[in-house]
Amino acid sequence: MMNNMIFKVEGQELILERVFNAPRELVFKAFSEAEHLKHWWGPRGWTLTVCNVDFRPGGIWHYCMKCMDENQGDFFGFESWGKAVYEEIVELEKIVYVDYFSDAEGNETEGMPSSHITMTFEELDGKTKLVNRARFASAEALKTVVDMGMEQGITETWDRLAEHVQSLR
Repeated sequence: MMNNMIFKVEGQELILERVFNAPRELVFKAFSEAEHLKHWWGPRGWTLTVCNVDFRPGGIWHYCMKCMDENQGDFFGFESWGKAVYEEIVELEKIVYVDYFSDAEGNETEGMPSSHITMTFEELDGKTKLVNRARFASAEALKTVVDMGMEQGITETWDRLAEHVQSLR
């Protein structure tokens, strides 16, 4: 299961699971610190040009992913803004937040589905099992993001995370 991500849809919930060959503390930091996120967040060919993290309950992570890969055709140069509003943080164990599509000012994008995310980090003999449960308002809202290429995007993103944490070991 090391490099294999489980990607499953149950009603209005998307469940992702993967084991990373890195200690839980490092994987948790990779999600909580801008200096880590800048190295891996987003699919291949995309870079975080903005990454502001206020990692605390009530805090906001606001970011911009930009496609820097000319081979991605119409996506080249495209910017995708996002915002997370943290609700609960249990150090090394859990991060709960609401995830939104946004604009450069942090305003939520009308008509784009948000999701309520619960991420858990489980220690497995020096490795980390990450489980991400994303609940959408409806099965249709979830289908919207899946149809946008969510599975490929998150697989590439988590591949980049695996490479990043491996490079730090």
